[in-house]
Amino acid sequence: MADRFHYGGQAVIEGVMMRGPRRMKVAVRRSDGEIVSHVESLGNFYSGTLRRKPFLRGFVVLVETLILGIKALLYSARVSAESQLEEEISPLILWLAAFLGILLGLVLFVAIPLLLAHFGLDRLTPSPILSNLADGLIRVIIFLLYLKGMTLIPDIRRVFAYHGAEHKTVNAYEAGAELRPEEVQKYSTAHVRCGTGFLLFVLVIAILAFVFLGRPALWLRFLSRLALLPLIAAVSYELIHLAADHPNNPLIRAILAPGLWLQRLTTRQPDEQQLEVAIEALEGVLEKDA
Repeated sequence: MADRFHYGGQAVIEGVMMRGPRRMKVAVRRSDGEIVSHVESLGNFYSGTLRRKPFLRGFVVLVETLILGIKALLYSARVSAESQLEEEISPLILWLAAFLGILLGLVLFVAIPLLLAHFGLDRLTPSPILSNLADGLIRVIIFLLYLKGMTLIPDIRRVFAYHGAEHKTVNAYEAGAELRPEEVQKYSTAHVRCGTGFLLFVLVIAILAFVFLGRPALWLRFLSRLALLPLIAAVSYELIHLAADHPNNPLIRAILAPGLWLQRLTTRQPDEQQLEVAIEALEGVLEKDA
């Protein structure tokens, strides 16, 4: 039996992107109150054999999230700026934004924790295990501070409200509820397949993977972490996928609890207008898939 497709998406500027098995739709509310949208068919890379292969599908999903996410953000930015909606997305802008985002992530969550551990704790302890453990804990602290810092920016808080609208809408759909704002509002802003929980899985599994790597030269420590990141992301995705298939298992719920709690930072309670946008995005891919 084929796996049931798990619908999901992400929040963008004044809108929501939802992804189905064959299409994605971005719905955005313009400054005049009208909801406008963009629907895009997905190629074989996003829905082919690789996306159904355990461990390999984690890499496909990461690439998909990066590319589709940037496309959705650029579309929402153009709508927000009230520029031409028909304007094509430049591939150069797409890949430059992707590169800068990856570079920032590597600096914040790989290079800085490693440098702090290397020039700090390494001088205080001969234990490579303690040094690598400190590296991992610093990484988690930076991640939490980063998320907390994002909540202080008003525009980001509004994006987080659309993030909550996305989760509520998917939760309502998966519960079989009618997709009306007053019904969807009853559901939780937390969801087991959220990217926030996925990133927390990556950070925790990275601690377990890196702790026994020893303490070679700094450049080798950095490269070893880069080399293991795709495998760690793949394992993390499989755990999220398992959780999505068994959401009521007590052990899985316990494992997911920290990620669900962390979503209190990255989601806000949406209003009914924001829910309307999320519903529009999901109904768009549901209609196309049907």
